[in-house]
Formats: sequence, C-alpha cells, structure tokens
Amino acid sequence: MFTNPVINSVLKNEGGYVDHPNDTGGPTHWGITEKTVRSYGYTGKMIDFTKEDAYLILEKNYWYQPGFDKVYAIAPVLALELCDTGTNMGPAVGIKWLQRWLNVFNHEEAHYADIAVDGKIGPGTLKALTQFIEKRGTEGAGVLVTSLNCSQGQRYLELAEGRTANESFVYGWMKGRINL
Repeated sequence: MFTNPVINSVLKNEGGYVDHPNDTGGPTHWGITEKTVRSYGYTGKMIDFTKEDAYLILEKNYWYQPGFDKVYAIAPVLALELCDTGTNMGPAVGIKWLQRWLNVFNHEEAHYADIAVDGKIGPGTLKALTQFIEKRGTEGAGVLVTSLNCSQGQRYLELAEGRTANESFVYGWMKGRINL
C-alpha cells in the first residue's frame, strides 16, 4: 500500500497526533486536519486516525489532485518539495511560488514563455518546467527547490509576525520543512 515514496516522506515528516492549543486548525494526525478527515467520513477520535487512511487522503489530495505526479516525471525532488509544502499550506500556495519562480527564471522569456500564476499544474506550467529542466538540468531542479524554500520561509516569518501564537511553531516549521 505505501508505495509512493513522496507520500511516505510526508508521513514521516508529519509524524503522529498533535493537538496544540495555539493551532487554529485544531487537532491533526499525520498532517491532516480534523476538518479534512471528517470530510472523508471519518467519525472516530483523531488520535485513532490511521496511517493507512492518512496515506490515501494525502495521495489523493496532495499528490494526484494537484498534479504533483506529473511534476515527479520531470523533476522528482521538486515534486517532493511541492507535496510537502502542499500538505502544510495547501497545494495552490507552492504551485504559485513555482510558477512565479519559473517566470523569473525564464530569462525575459528567452528560454520559454511566461505562464499564468494560477496555482494549478496545467500544460503551461508543465511545459515551462520541462523547458527549465532541459536548460538547467539537475542543478536547476535544486535551485527551484531552494527558491521554493525561500518563499516558504518568508511565509512562515510573516505568519509568526502576524500572529504571535505562531511563534510556538515557527522554529519547528523552519527546522522540519525548510531544512529537509
């Protein structure tokens, strides 16, 4: 069942049950909020929510649905970063960062055309990513991951500055998500 190495990595990073009083999302288990598990019909206690059920939800919502499986075919390391970010912040957030970075890395459209920043992995994003990787190779994929981490770190800083209760989490976010 646990055949997707990216989802396995996300599960490992997310860990088990957490119910922190400063978390406005409430209890989570395996990185999935109570609201999400309830939307899938789970009625039990969050602490009893299984890794197997989490795997299925993560793979559907944070792998196939946003199109990270298609990114994986082009740049596996980038798919891992996007899936992990998507689990933490919602898939569209990381996708928009990817689209913005691809647009500024296209050398004023000399390497490929600008793409819409719409938070969706569509043909335009996949084409731009493919052309970027063809031009920049493995090094380019690493630079994209670093670039996404820069954007994510900035968002964590803003979240902590905007709500002091988030200071409870910011060190762990940086350690576990940016310093993977």
